Amino acid sequence: MKGVLLVNLGSPESPTPKDVKPYLDEFLMDKYVIDVPFLLRALLVRGIILQTRPKKSAAAYAKIWWDEGSPLVVISKRMHAKVKQLVKIPVSLAMRYGNPSLLSGLQELHNQGVDEVMLFPLYPQHAMASTTTIVELAEELRKKHFPNMKFTHVPAFYNKPDYIQNLADSIKGHLANFEYDHLLFSYHGIPERHIRKTDITKSHCKIDGSCCNTPSPAHEFCYRHQCYETTKQVVKLLGIPEGKYSQTFQSRLAGDKWLTPYTDVEVNKMPEKGIKKLAVVTPAFVSDCLETLEEIAMEANHEFKEHGGEEFFAVPCLNDSDEWCQTVGNWINDFAKH
Repeated sequence: MKGVLLVNLGSPESPTPKDVKPYLDEFLMDKYVIDVPFLLRALLVRGIILQTRPKKSAAAYAKIWWDEGSPLVVISKRMHAKVKQLVKIPVSLAMRYGNPSLLSGLQELHNQGVDEVMLFPLYPQHAMASTTTIVELAEELRKKHFPNMKFTHVPAFYNKPDYIQNLADSIKGHLANFEYDHLLFSYHGIPERHIRKTDITKSHCKIDGSCCNTPSPAHEFCYRHQCYETTKQVVKLLGIPEGKYSQTFQSRLAGDKWLTPYTDVEVNKMPEKGIKKLAVVTPAFVSDCLETLEEIAMEANHEFKEHGGEEFFAVPCLNDSDEWCQTVGNWINDFAKH
C-alpha cells in the first residue's frame, strides 16, 4: 500500500532559550548542515554557537510566534489537513528537526499498512542541508525500524509548471494593490562549498555566472541553478521587465563564503538607487517561518526604511493556499496511480 510523508524543516517547541537550544543543537549538529568533521562541528556548535545563539534566536522566534504555536508547524499542519482531503492514500506530516518527528511520521504510515512511501521534502530547490538530510535520515530510520518499507523520492519541483504557476499567481495576487518599483527574489543562502559538493560531474559548478546557464547533469542537484531557474520562469510568466527584479540570498553564518549577492546588503543599497517601494518574495520556502517572517518582513523591512526606502511588502509563501494544496494533491494522486 502506498502512502506519503510530507517533510518540512521544523521548529523549537516554544520561543524560549530552553526549547530553542536542543532544536538548534539537532539542526546545527547535522553533518549536512555544518559539513565539517564531527569533533570540529561539536566544538563550533556546542562550544561556541550554543553559548549565545539560543537566547538571540528565542527572541526572534518570540516576535513571530502565534497563539497556536510555531507558524511553520501550524501552516504545515493546515496544509497537511487540506491535502489529506484531496487524496485517497494515507498522508503523514513530519519535521526534520523537532516534532512531529520523521520517526513518528513513518510509524503512523506503517500503522496504516503503508509499505511504499513517497518522501516529499517541502523544498522547491534541492540542497544538501534540506533535501539530502531528510532522505538520509529517513533511510536510516527505515533500515532500523521498517526494513520492509520501500521509498521513492519527490525530486526538486522548482521548475514544475504547476508549482511555477502557483507561485506566479500568488505573487500577482498579493501585489495587486502594491505598485512596486522592484521585486526582489530572496532565497535562503548556503555555503558555496555545498554547491561544489553536490556537483555530480565534479567539474561543472564554478559559481562564475555562466555555469548555471550552461546545460549540465549537475543542475539536477544544483541549488544555485534551481533558484535562478525558479526566478527566470516566474518572471517570464508575470512579464516582469529586465531591471525591475533581482535575486539575492539571505541568512549566512560567518566564516565561510556563502552564495552572493547577500539580501541584507542589497536591500540597504536600493533606496539610493531610486527604489522606494520594494516587494520581496522568498521562494526557497513553501511555508512562512522565521526566515520569512522575522528576517524579511521585520528586519529587512526596517533596514530598507532606515536607508531611505518608503514602502516594503513581504509576499507570503504559498502556505496552505487552496491552489498549492491542490497541486500537491495532484502530484500525490499521480503517484498513487502508478
